[in-house]
Amino acid sequence: MSRRPARSEHPEAGAGTSAPAVGDRVLTLPNLISFVRLLGVPLFLYLLLVAHADVAAIVVLAVGGTTDWVDGWVARRMRQVSRLGELLDPAADRLYILATLVGFTARDVVPWEFTAALLARELLLLGSLAVLRRFGYGPPPVHYVGKTATFLLLAAFPVLLLAAAVPDAAAVAGAIGWGLAWWGLVLYWVAGAMYVVQASRLVRAVRAGGASA
Repeated sequence: MSRRPARSEHPEAGAGTSAPAVGDRVLTLPNLISFVRLLGVPLFLYLLLVAHADVAAIVVLAVGGTTDWVDGWVARRMRQVSRLGELLDPAADRLYILATLVGFTARDVVPWEFTAALLARELLLLGSLAVLRRFGYGPPPVHYVGKTATFLLLAAFPVLLLAAAVPDAAAVAGAIGWGLAWWGLVLYWVAGAMYVVQASRLVRAVRAGGASA
């Protein structure tokens, strides 16, 4: 028996509020914004690792990170929420984080231990998603804790690159960047644990329903 992806209310939504209907449109302004953000990922890696144009890489990374909320806001504002957009938005966020980790580790901007901690969380989430798919569920809705963690990480990365590229700003930028990065890492794992708990509850509910049937 097929099952639709689980739907749950966002915790920040109050009672009585109605979310925009999810459509199947592809050519929407929010999706275009997400595509443009995705194009920034290979551009950032080229500027950082090939051209060694650190200032330009900082600009691309800062724009890509600070526009994280724009596509979602536009989608809700213009009532253009789409299934493609719900996939593109978190995909762009994860690609920015993974691309930045690869580039920063290669350039010794961040230690490999920090990269490993973030990648381990991604592997945990992938395992949870695989279990959900096995039981016929799609990915869980994005939690505001996860969005906050992503925002902190995407804000930290250009500051850390600034600290590495400009020695005169290293002390101040490094302190700010690592403060944001460590808070982002902690919240990233908190959000991952919440997704795992949600997935385990769905699986237990399915098994309990099958046993009673």
